[in-house]
Amino acid sequence: MNFILFDGAYREALLPFTYTRPVADIRIGIMTIREKWEFLLRATTTTVTEEYLTDKWPMVEAETNTFILGSVVPTEKLVTVIRNLNIGEAIYTKDELIAFCVKEGEEPNLEAYTEINFDEELIIVKHTWDIFKNNAKAIELDFAILTEEGASEPLSETNTVIGKHPVFLEEGASVECAIFNTSSGPVYIGKNATVMEGAIIRGPFALCESSTVKMGAKIYEATTVGPHSKVGGEVGNSVIFGYTNKGHDGYLGNSVLGEWCNLGADTNTSNLKNNYAEVRLWNYETEGFARTGEQFCGLMMGDHSKSGINTMFNTGTVVGVSANIFGGGFPRNFIPSFSWGGSAGFVTYKTNKAFEVATKVMDRRSLEFSEQEEAILTEIFKLSEQWRKD
Repeated sequence: MNFILFDGAYREALLPFTYTRPVADIRIGIMTIREKWEFLLRATTTTVTEEYLTDKWPMVEAETNTFILGSVVPTEKLVTVIRNLNIGEAIYTKDELIAFCVKEGEEPNLEAYTEINFDEELIIVKHTWDIFKNNAKAIELDFAILTEEGASEPLSETNTVIGKHPVFLEEGASVECAIFNTSSGPVYIGKNATVMEGAIIRGPFALCESSTVKMGAKIYEATTVGPHSKVGGEVGNSVIFGYTNKGHDGYLGNSVLGEWCNLGADTNTSNLKNNYAEVRLWNYETEGFARTGEQFCGLMMGDHSKSGINTMFNTGTVVGVSANIFGGGFPRNFIPSFSWGGSAGFVTYKTNKAFEVATKVMDRRSLEFSEQEEAILTEIFKLSEQWRKD
């Protein structure tokens, strides 16, 4: 059986993160949604996404194809039902289409399909804030399947562990003189990851492959640090996708950072309004600020964006792709992609300069800023032009 993850109706609501990736490549918990599906299905997947992303994420069809909503975090029970799906059948939960099976080349007539109702509670990532809001549960789900068949590397006696949940170390992990409180959930330390001396961490928490928690960091529960990232200072209930640095003091709370971001020293985010009111976030569909239903919500930062030292982000700030923010005062709550500036105003961040930085940053990780990556960012520059005002 061939499995294809489709973006679905929530892609626009998940910008700026879905500017640079399909919905299924959002990280929540320890793994991305795609990695979870492939782990549980024991199969590779391809994608239905925006045309400008298809060179990097193509769709591959076979004689029989099962299409799965890319926003859905899989469970073992759901995977079992999907594996048994036949042509002409579709899975729904609370009237939400989750998956359907179709012959190659056929246009599915879902109204005529046999409906299978799935009643298990699922995590469906519909909004950007769903990523951090559901991260604790997602970490626990991933932890269970990733550690089921393996044994943890030994934890050095220099560390202190409080609580009933485990601390699991993958091969090559280095952890010394840290304090872990696992009363609320487990702690996962990925392959070749490092926790430096004096770090204080509360689970559920995930530190992915080759990432680092720096000395004296204070990490609160429901936080994920994606692969090849560095984190210091104070972080709570936040998700960092990967290849991103928040290496210094400063607070990051109820926030999501994409890949290739960098927060300068003493960058701080507000996650609670002074009047304790509901946070509103920029909505790319309505081109205005929309209700979230959340009292706590910090920073949503797209890939390749950076902040200078002492940058202050107000509650519910959305930063697009390849933005560069610096200077005193609070910049506005919506910063379009390819913006350069701060509270005094913004100008367009020219693509040649942005690409020069991206090339240097990726080269430091021995990765290439390819023509494919350049083409994607060039398209994002065009798509986001309507919101930039020089």
